[in-house]
Amino acid sequence: MFIKELIEKRNRLVDKLDAIVKAAEAETRAMTEDENKDFDSITAEIRSIDETIAKLRANEDMGKIVEKTPGQKSAEETESRAFSAFIRGNLEELRDGGMTKTDNGVVIPKTIASKIIETLKEICPIYAMASKFNVKGDLVFPSYDDTTGPVATYAEEFTALTSKSGSFKGITLTGYLVGALTKVSVSLINNVNFNLSGYVVTKIAEAMAEFLEKELLAGTNGKMTGLASCSQGIVAATTSVITVDELIDLQSAVQQRFQKDAAWIMSNGTFKAIRKLKNADGEYLLNRDLANGFGWTLLGRPVYASAAMPEM
Repeated sequence: MFIKELIEKRNRLVDKLDAIVKAAEAETRAMTEDENKDFDSITAEIRSIDETIAKLRANEDMGKIVEKTPGQKSAEETESRAFSAFIRGNLEELRDGGMTKTDNGVVIPKTIASKIIETLKEICPIYAMASKFNVKGDLVFPSYDDTTGPVATYAEEFTALTSKSGSFKGITLTGYLVGALTKVSVSLINNVNFNLSGYVVTKIAEAMAEFLEKELLAGTNGKMTGLASCSQGIVAATTSVITVDELIDLQSAVQQRFQKDAAWIMSNGTFKAIRKLKNADGEYLLNRDLANGFGWTLLGRPVYASAAMPEM
């Protein structure tokens, strides 16, 4: 497939970027003029590949609309029936749905996989907010140290500006395999009126939501690094009480350019404590917002409660 070849080419280009960055890091120096040119050229080519891949995938998903004849099943219905047949062990109906059972199992139909992902997004807003990259193997991002980056200041005409040497480093995202096992009782398997496919989709999505929410927030040593590794924060006056001023201080600690997509994520116990807070007029600080996220907003930003967050 053409997309696979583009991804492989992209990964090779990323390796070249990483080599340029590591060479400068190893010698503790700024990148040379030639290295900068190569870096910019490779980065531009990677962006072009990313745009092409996105358009190719959009073209794949944008299938033709075909009017069904009476009694004709859609691809989603056919794949759903085939998936249920796989669980029930009905080999004849399994083949009719385009699935073939082997010693290693079967490949889940695309519509079923999409349903699991969509259900996962609905029940796990933390996962929905995360950036996702559909690539195989490790993904390396070149990162620029903005503490030594460009600084704007007043300048005199014909007077040279003082230069600073920035530094690049590579951030590697490593892929891991995650599995979830759903058991189905014999009585449900034998019940032909039971929506077996929908049941398995929901159970798998719930298991993945619980796992990914914990990993994205708390992480696991040696595997995923969660938000718990963030060091920036506000120390409250006591361990058992949260004040309105402390919440305002915490929100203000986030730079203004990041406020637009910011959200509050807290444990159920912390959520309960904040829910009881009132302002000087006796009004609750936490507001209901049924059209947004978890249904609550705090200081204008959405609120999400998670069992993966530490208590106060």
